[in-house]
Amino acid sequence: MSDPIATLIARLLAHRVLPRQDPLARRALTDDRFRHELDQRLQSSGLALLENPYADHVSVALANEQVSQVFGHDDVWQTNNQGMKRDAIALLTVLWALIILPKRQRQHTRRKREELDQADLFGAEKPMPSGNEVSGALSEEALVADFGHVLGGKGRINMNLGQLARLGFIKRYNHQISEGPLLDLALDYSKLAPRIIDGALGDVLRDLGADIPDEMPVPASDEDDTMDEENA
Repeated sequence: MSDPIATLIARLLAHRVLPRQDPLARRALTDDRFRHELDQRLQSSGLALLENPYADHVSVALANEQVSQVFGHDDVWQTNNQGMKRDAIALLTVLWALIILPKRQRQHTRRKREELDQADLFGAEKPMPSGNEVSGALSEEALVADFGHVLGGKGRINMNLGQLARLGFIKRYNHQISEGPLLDLALDYSKLAPRIIDGALGDVLRDLGADIPDEMPVPASDEDDTMDEENA
């Protein structure tokens, strides 16, 4: 007898991410009973479904109550389970700010505009603009020029970009960096965005001409994100 929930969990564990439009992933996002059982079975293994309406993929992550049990032991707190060093995490944070913050603002703005333009009062709700529609790309050369002096230089940045690409955070093509399937999933927007927007990094990025908003495009209480960078 087939077990679609077991199949979905197995595929998530095997492939790490699945497209949001995958039939079983979509069922998990639209079928309340299916999602409830999925959440229960994941929770029994210390896991949770990782998804948000702004991301084009879904994944699995440690359940919040398991984070300290997994990452905190012997008086040492691991920053992640992917072997990333501090400069790689710093680079990841910069890339998230440069790609996801502007993307989220464009998604939110476009969604608001579409809602205002929708003439049919009882028309169907339009889907959130996908990341492919609104997500931009960054020049590797510009990244090195702007941040090479604080992130270890060209060689170190290139090595860390390779690691982030292998882990699924980014994609690299023709010396351009774009969003990977995990970039908008594995870092908690509601926690990280205000720290960047209101912090020193936000000021630095604005001084460099980056499209960083002055305030969070969506409420901080938005429940679409479930995992922070320590669980990546």
